[in-house]
Amino acid sequence: MDLATGNPDPALLPQLEPALRTLTTDPHLYGDPGELRPLMQFLAADFEADGIPPRSLALVNGALDGIERVLREHLRPGDSVAVEDPAYPGLLDLLAAAGYRRVPFAVDDGGPVGDSLAAALTGARAAIVTPRAQNPTGAAISAERGRELRRLLGTRRDILLIENDPASVVAGAPYVSLTGAHAAGWVAIRSTSKFLGPDLRLAAIAGDPRTIARVEGRQALGARWVSTILQQLVLALWSDPAGGRQLARAAAIYAQRRAALMAALRAHGVAAHGASGFNVWVPVYEEAAIVAGLAEAGWAVAAGERFRIRTAPAIRITTSQLAPADAVRLAATLAALAPMNSRRAAAC
Repeated sequence: MDLATGNPDPALLPQLEPALRTLTTDPHLYGDPGELRPLMQFLAADFEADGIPPRSLALVNGALDGIERVLREHLRPGDSVAVEDPAYPGLLDLLAAAGYRRVPFAVDDGGPVGDSLAAALTGARAAIVTPRAQNPTGAAISAERGRELRRLLGTRRDILLIENDPASVVAGAPYVSLTGAHAAGWVAIRSTSKFLGPDLRLAAIAGDPRTIARVEGRQALGARWVSTILQQLVLALWSDPAGGRQLARAAAIYAQRRAALMAALRAHGVAAHGASGFNVWVPVYEEAAIVAGLAEAGWAVAAGERFRIRTAPAIRITTSQLAPADAVRLAATLAALAPMNSRRAAAC
């Protein structure tokens, strides 16, 4: 069973056929508006419902595309970026390829650890934070942690703040934004790939007017606009009441599957993290041995090495397609492979 690649469950993605029948067939030509007004209105309301002021909005081709474009408008190669540790490998690779220095800060189940983030911000030009469904730990910023972090960021208004919301409506946790304390130099990026499917890769960016204007200006020189066919599909699938009910059902199932694995691991004394999203992070004493042992037993999981900067060894298990009964078997297998895991993980 593939629990390594981080995909959503195809059975929980919306069906495209009904939405395809709603598409307009008029060609979109040069000089036409690049953004569909009904979609932008829907996105503005969605951001506002989570306490994110939709002062300016832009569309890009996915979360990493948005992060790269925002950083490029504010930073230069050699600048430092505070980033979660552990973090999504694609983000770490993107920062390295662009020539930015990655300064790690710790996360726990409640989100970024305040003292660690404060230390990482020393000399940094930007910080990238995942408010919920953090990949790979599943961390979600709690209300109390959010207040603490907003106070911290309120003292560092020179920092570009990037909030990345990769799972959005299927995250299984409320969105606690840190943007309220950041009057300038901020964006919140919301992607559709986890709940509509990786091939429907669109991300909306809400942010301060200067940053959004810079992103759109550079975009006009290259990609020009996000496909309006894709925009129509996203609007049809996301805004339809029946689609909304299906997304709520998917969120509930993902939460149930994640909780089932967490409970099964606890029953065996195995420490793990997974407060939201559909990834569970399990500290281990030896990644390669655990990954190989699970593979021999029929379970493919991701070694934590590519996610980590300074964090201790761990494995990432994607629970999006893991039935509760299978979670019980997986937990038993993992516990048998790592009988000392609980005590060693606590030391990590």
